Amino acid sequence: MTVKQNNKRAATVLKITGRVFAFIGVFVLIIALTLFIMLKIICAYGSSKNTFVTTVLESGQMKFLASLVLSKDEIQEIVDKTSLEDVGDTNINEGMITLPQLGDDDPENNDLQEIEVVDIAGLTYKATLMIIHDPSRVSVTSVATGYNQWPTAGVPLKDLVERAGAIGGINGGIYNSTNNCGGCAYGVLVSNGVIIRNQPQEWGGLVLIGLTNNNLLQIIDVSKMSSAECKKMIEEKGIRDAVCFPEKATVDSNHFVQLVINGVPREVNGAGSGLNPRTAIGQRADGSILLLVTDGRGYKGHVGASAADLIEIMTRYGAVNAANLDGGSSTCMYYNGEYLQNSVTFYYSQSSWKLPAGFVVK
Repeated sequence: MTVKQNNKRAATVLKITGRVFAFIGVFVLIIALTLFIMLKIICAYGSSKNTFVTTVLESGQMKFLASLVLSKDEIQEIVDKTSLEDVGDTNINEGMITLPQLGDDDPENNDLQEIEVVDIAGLTYKATLMIIHDPSRVSVTSVATGYNQWPTAGVPLKDLVERAGAIGGINGGIYNSTNNCGGCAYGVLVSNGVIIRNQPQEWGGLVLIGLTNNNLLQIIDVSKMSSAECKKMIEEKGIRDAVCFPEKATVDSNHFVQLVINGVPREVNGAGSGLNPRTAIGQRADGSILLLVTDGRGYKGHVGASAADLIEIMTRYGAVNAANLDGGSSTCMYYNGEYLQNSVTFYYSQSSWKLPAGFVVK
């Protein structure tokens, strides 16, 4: 082949390559422009704008979408009027919970071994509620090998449950979910009485959600505690298992924790939040633990649940105290060998995201 032919072929390849990249560039530009126009249309209407903004602010990777079409002041105004009221006194009144008297030899306690699974249908979501009558069966398990010693990646919920010798479980608190890593929990994590992580100011507005040695659900703001103060609190209250999730309503992040405190449902403005897959935990007056998971983000045609939805469900099923946990793509529930609710990401439809920890039922 002559030099002239080689040059001609090279020119042809460059021409074709240029056209391909030009086509890809135009295609990407069209998609970006279409997305921008769609966001503008959505944000042209009050109710849809409010739902859109509060929903994306609760996501891990899509928060930036709100700022593409709205100013920070506009976003903050929406967050302020679609929110939950301050709870006030969050000290748990332990006298409102009558814990079951456990005893294997007492036939009246046979029902404590039962786990009820209830399917709940809402307008924008489908939910699954697990009712565990014996609260001592619920604990936190993790992939950590020691204090603050985490592997490079977490494991699916199924693995967490099976490693703990448990029968079921749900995802727990906030963690490193970047690129579905799941290797490290954030904030404070306690498992079977052992403090695994103790950085209460690692994330703004952290709230500890966990159970005491007496099997009482606790929901405690640790955001202003030092590590030493948090350790002292854990020891004094006898916290045996706990995770953390943030209470934060800003232009950058919109999260909430407390749902019901001492039998009083939290007051909401509007829906109280956006619509997303949710995970929550509660405790009834008889000591039973409620583990709740909802779907969303288009999964089976459902958008998701709001804070108001979670409060309504928890109140309906008798929760005296209840808290929201990590949601979104992390949301999942595993029980008796199968996922009852799993990741909204299509390629994890038969599994879950990788998690560093979760609540399990033994």
